[in-house]
Order: sequence, then structure tokens, then C-alpha cells
Amino acid sequence: MTDDHYLARGPRVGIRRFTAADRDEFTARARESAELHHPWLYPPDSDDAYDTYLDRLQEPQREGYLICAHDSGRIAGFLTVNNIVHGAFRCGAIGYGAFAHAAGRGLLGEGLRLVLHHAFEELGLHRMEANIQPANVLSLALVKRAGFRLEGFSPDFLFIDGAWRDHERWAITSEMLPPAGAR
Repeated sequence: MTDDHYLARGPRVGIRRFTAADRDEFTARARESAELHHPWLYPPDSDDAYDTYLDRLQEPQREGYLICAHDSGRIAGFLTVNNIVHGAFRCGAIGYGAFAHAAGRGLLGEGLRLVLHHAFEELGLHRMEANIQPANVLSLALVKRAGFRLEGFSPDFLFIDGAWRDHERWAITSEMLPPAGAR
């Protein structure tokens, strides 16, 4: 992938939008990563599921980003901004996942920082939220490293894996985000 396809580029990853051409690689990575993701999330792992997901990302209240490693060009993970509200609120809620081949290498964290800068600077958002199940220690560590603050607890918040799950509410505002070059 050439640099002109990236919305933003860091030392090891770039972020770009989802495309129909990504279907085969994305769904293969999702199937390979099912054990890593269970029971926290279920990214699309079939052609039909991916196409439906891609269609939903075209809605005005959503943005979707692939996190791609520079060394291989492979999709390392993904991040979506959902429930985008403009006006006085200027907020969105994020969902994300690393793929197994890239997990534990810090690529998702780098991609998260790129998306946050893009959301605050290009989309004009002021606040990003992440709702995370309390037992999902890897996800909690990711948002803590990125500078999110714990704001509360929401019992029975989201219906995941056949049940209503409790979530912790984490958020970051544009003022809290370190400059783009800082780590």
C-alpha cells in the first residue's frame, strides 16, 4: 500500500479506510483471531458479514479504520468510531481489535493514537469513549496507555456473546491527548 492511501502514518503503522478489496484479508485475519477476540468481540469473518459491516461504516455516524503494518502491508487491526455526534457534544465511541499475528507488538496502540489525532483534528471531535468489559485486561491496558481516564461503570451495558455485559466507561478529550510525535 502506498503512502497516499494512508490518512495518517506513524513509525510502524498507517491508518486507512476499509474497502471492499480488504474483504479476503480481513475475514481471514478475523477467523485466525477468533480465540484472541472471544468473548469480547466478533469482527466479520465471512464475505456477507464483511459486506454488511462495510455498508454500516458508510453511515454518517460511523468511521472505520484499518491499522496496517508498514513492514508487511498486512492489516494488523482495526478501529471504528461509532455513534458520532457533532454539535455541542462532538463525541464518538470506539471499538477496536488487533489480529493475532500482530497482537502484543504495540501496533494497535500506535494505530489508536493515529485515529485519535485524526478524529480530533480532521473530524472535529472533542471526546472519544471506550466501553470495556472489566475482565478484558488487554483492552483496559490499551486505553490506559493511550491516556484515557475511567469515568464510570455501566451494568448490563451491551449485549455480547448471548448476554448483557457490564462495562467500564473510559474517555479521552482532545486536551488530554499528547502531541502526535510524543509517546
